[in-house]
Amino acid sequence: MTKVSVTILTYNQAAFIGRTIESALNQITDFDYEILVGDDFSTDGARDIILDYQRQYPDKVKAVLHPRNLGQNGLFNTIETLKLAKGKYIAALDGDDYWTNPHKLQKQVDFMEAHPDYSACFHNAFITYEDGSPTEEVNRADQKAVIGVADLIGEDEIWFMATSAVMFRNGLMYYPDWFLKSTSGDIPRYVILAKQGPIGYLPENMSVYRKNKAGASFKDHYRDARFLQNRIMMYSGINKETNYEFDRTLRRNIARYYRMLLDARQYSKTYFRRAGLALRYMYLKNPAPTELRELCRDYILPKWMVSTYSFFALLPHRMRESTR
Repeated sequence: MTKVSVTILTYNQAAFIGRTIESALNQITDFDYEILVGDDFSTDGARDIILDYQRQYPDKVKAVLHPRNLGQNGLFNTIETLKLAKGKYIAALDGDDYWTNPHKLQKQVDFMEAHPDYSACFHNAFITYEDGSPTEEVNRADQKAVIGVADLIGEDEIWFMATSAVMFRNGLMYYPDWFLKSTSGDIPRYVILAKQGPIGYLPENMSVYRKNKAGASFKDHYRDARFLQNRIMMYSGINKETNYEFDRTLRRNIARYYRMLLDARQYSKTYFRRAGLALRYMYLKNPAPTELRELCRDYILPKWMVSTYSFFALLPHRMRESTR
């Protein structure tokens, strides 16, 4: 019986996919496991590498090759690959990450077997940067040992589980409509898992999460209206999914994204749209008087009105200056 299904999700990662698959093949376990490699229609030669591993390890590696790119930032690649998983547990890997400990699967399975009420577990991971920036650890020394839904909800975006570090019970995942529209898979996935049982933490570093600082960063995303609107939709969905138990916190999180929308590239020259977004932000956030004045000045009042007000406000000063 297959105990674990390793799901490797990839798209155009030919430079990394070999090392990723090797790190899964190198696992030492007392149980059977399979490796499903879901490729979202790569065009850089990654498919040939995946097929080569399948030929070398036909009893272990299965190539899941989609006839087209399924879209949604790899979400549908993930869902379709998970449908084929036969294991009791799922251990996920992105196509450019890799495991560093050959006993990773064994340690996590032992933990899950000892905690049958837990939905998942995760361990620490290294973040490495392709530009040579110093390596960091995902989890701090004071990382909580048991995670619930409340630990995943905040006024800011919360992330402390690398994809390559998580193992969860097969059969627990479901996909509400808001999840299927989300460009983030990890955040809603962990909320849904935590609803069905605690998530445990193993304080050991057993994988590497690659990050490319030179590539598209969240700083760029935070000026893109489509990304920000998608985050608003996702957190609104999470609010409903958690029966509005964390409504106040999530409203403030959503308000953050409305504030960022005011400076989105797409809205830089649209007065009425920005004014509407500013009013929505003020309703959700209830900002302090100083910020409220700034919002009215910069986004609510038309520029001509601000200019007229400034002209008349400064007129007495100008008149005094002219008589000297």
